[in-house]
Amino acid sequence: MSGTGAYQFAAQPKSVGTRKQKYRDYEDPEILGGTNIMYDARVVRGSTYAARVVSQAQQENQNRLERERQMRKTKRMRRPAKKSRRPPTPEPVPGRKHIDVQTEEYLEELTDRPPERDQITQTDPLMDRPPSPLFVPAKIGRDVSTQIEPGDLFNFAVEVEPILEVLVGKTLEQAMDEVLEEEELANIRKHRAAFEQQRNIELAEVQRLEAEEQRRLAEKNRRTRQESIRVQQEEEVMEKVAARGFAKTYLTDLHHAVLESLVQSGHFFDPVEKEVESVFMPWLFDAAAGHLENITTARTITENITKGVLQAQQVHLDAYARYVKFEKERQAALEVLRKQEQERLARLAEDSDGDG
Repeated sequence: MSGTGAYQFAAQPKSVGTRKQKYRDYEDPEILGGTNIMYDARVVRGSTYAARVVSQAQQENQNRLERERQMRKTKRMRRPAKKSRRPPTPEPVPGRKHIDVQTEEYLEELTDRPPERDQITQTDPLMDRPPSPLFVPAKIGRDVSTQIEPGDLFNFAVEVEPILEVLVGKTLEQAMDEVLEEEELANIRKHRAAFEQQRNIELAEVQRLEAEEQRRLAEKNRRTRQESIRVQQEEEVMEKVAARGFAKTYLTDLHHAVLESLVQSGHFFDPVEKEVESVFMPWLFDAAAGHLENITTARTITENITKGVLQAQQVHLDAYARYVKFEKERQAALEVLRKQEQERLARLAEDSDGDG
């Protein structure tokens, strides 16, 4: 390299090393399979007048074939190199890709749409054949005429009278029928409104009775629960009283035996025993008798209240049964009256139709 000249470098030429075969192997099944026109990507299938539209199924099929081709290529690259007469096409450099090109002697331009152009033509001027005239037969016979004077055929003022009578009569009759029908519909609506009002009143009364019955049932259940709780408490009190009495009796006997033994041994004197027998024991008997009397009185009062409640409930149930029976009879009477009203209306309608 000199100070004034450009940098130059020259090396001895040598071949580029590659692991690929120099020639392709025509016995390779992949190369042989690509020669089938059915699998050639350059063959356009479908309409040649529109752009090629690839469906999803075709795209998936092409992706699958591409993956299989890549797998076969990878396997072939991994296999040990062998002598072949025709090496495969080398891989593209980074940033480029292989495309299909025409290798024929005469190239042809490939486009999505074929060339189109407008073309016109001119026909020879020819006159249209005129339409054939209609066939009119020749006139035969002799023409005659006559003169009609006013009043010769009919008298309008006289002959229109029965027609007007019929029209006016039918119009009045139809108007009368419509008026009667409107009055009948008004009566029906009034009866229906009265019936609805009566039914609403009866429904409100039934609901009130049901609510009252529900309140009575709830009160009965509450009283029953209270009574069961009271009886349970009374049983517990009786058990406690019995246990207390048994304990008192046991302790009394024990205390008496101890006192007798102590008296016999000389520890107590007779005044204490006398005080116990004359004061303590009568008081204990009176208290137990009073407690038992209170229990008996409470039980008697509870039984009387329960009997009164049951009798009142039975009275209410009898009254409700009588009311239900009365309601059924009233409903039956209303149904009979409704049927009679319907029959009367039907007879009126039949009479109206007969008059019409």
